[in-house]
Amino acid sequence: MTGPTHPTPEPTPGRRLLVLDVVGLTPRLLTHMPRLSALAEAGAYRPLGTVLPAVTCTVQSTFLTGAAPAGHGIVGNGWYFRDLGEVHLWRQHNALVGGDKIWDAARRARPGYTVANVCWWYAMGADTDWTVTPRPVYYADGRKEPDCYTRPPGLHDELTELLGPFPLFTYWGPTASLASSQWITDATRHLHRTRRPDLTLAYLPHLDYDLQRHGPDDPRSHAAATALDTVLAPLLDDARAAGTTVVALSECGITRVRRPVDINRALRRAGLLEVHTQDGMEYLDPTVSRAFAVADHQIAHVYVRRPEDLTATREALSGLPGTGQLLDDRGKKEYGLDHPRAGDLVALAEPDAWFTYYYWLDDARAPDFARLVEIHRKPGYDPAELFMDPRDPYVRLRAAAALARKKAGMRYRMAVVPLDPEPVRGSHGLLPADPADGPVLICSQPDVLPPAPAATDVKPLLLRLAGLS
Repeated sequence: MTGPTHPTPEPTPGRRLLVLDVVGLTPRLLTHMPRLSALAEAGAYRPLGTVLPAVTCTVQSTFLTGAAPAGHGIVGNGWYFRDLGEVHLWRQHNALVGGDKIWDAARRARPGYTVANVCWWYAMGADTDWTVTPRPVYYADGRKEPDCYTRPPGLHDELTELLGPFPLFTYWGPTASLASSQWITDATRHLHRTRRPDLTLAYLPHLDYDLQRHGPDDPRSHAAATALDTVLAPLLDDARAAGTTVVALSECGITRVRRPVDINRALRRAGLLEVHTQDGMEYLDPTVSRAFAVADHQIAHVYVRRPEDLTATREALSGLPGTGQLLDDRGKKEYGLDHPRAGDLVALAEPDAWFTYYYWLDDARAPDFARLVEIHRKPGYDPAELFMDPRDPYVRLRAAAALARKKAGMRYRMAVVPLDPEPVRGSHGLLPADPADGPVLICSQPDVLPPAPAATDVKPLLLRLAGLS
């Protein structure tokens, strides 16, 4: 599936573009996806160089700006907001992303250029013409119900009438499944057909689930790849019928892991991380901690309150099993990660390891949100949210009871997430050691890809494919 390298002809000018972000797609998994493989065979295909950290928010921002994290500022899926004294992951405001966005560059070349964004991150507030992004309803009584945010607002009722409510509980959590990628694909087909955007961006998360649950080499992960390929087939047919150029790419490859690394517990035992207690539960106190980490898959931003504590922080982490490198200012600059939002140190896991966010030393003192799917309150990423606690024989019964209370309009707590990270089998964030385990770049047009494309090349490539550069 490797096409010619030189010369690189100019693409057909003025074509509509459909860009599919197929999370976790690698050369190895592509062999289980006949429709995408056929697209690669007929068009062009390359392994794609990514950026550090190789996580969704960072790499998508690089795709759309052409800049490294040092330029656009998205140093992970979240970070410590020093001005607020709080850790936030999975923010949605596009103003957080610095740099020149692809739609701004396109409109300078062609005023009136139209863009649809279906579930790429940092969608809210972006200057796109049509926007669809997950956005639950947070009721005053504590209930959280599935929904989405759209722009223009009228698109919300149009999509929900056509497709039903956005299936939030299949988008993430123990019940995450193909249903969310099916909804996103159907919404993309609807916009592509009825609005005819010049550029359509669609984010397909399905491979994120079983690859983290079971590992990339598990037959269940291979089956997930085939199932997603089947869902994508009608969208690919639509694009071909409309003469739309398709670009399918991925941010990272998910590799097998076996060792969770409790980086914050190491910092706490060293006397650097502090907590405060309420109702018997411990909460990370970033405002007074001498050092703490925001764990994000296989990387962790380590924030050190005072320069004189850097040495103690290095000592606490340098011998921690599962920790590979500690990047200082020089190391961050080498990887294009030298931005004020980044940690004072950035920890990289060893290839078979990943970082937990856990900071408590006794599970009886864990905060109540630790057992929930709660992506906004946890001060770090928690892949254990993909599981129901395997050590609790009554977990499904309790979940059913909580669901019944919810449907009855009563307060409920879906406390099903394990505090043991052992079930996690896949992770990402590091640069791939083997291109077969890294991201890919596919284009339906032949002979248009550079010989060794990088994530920073995606924006100029899309502008060329659209005939705008």
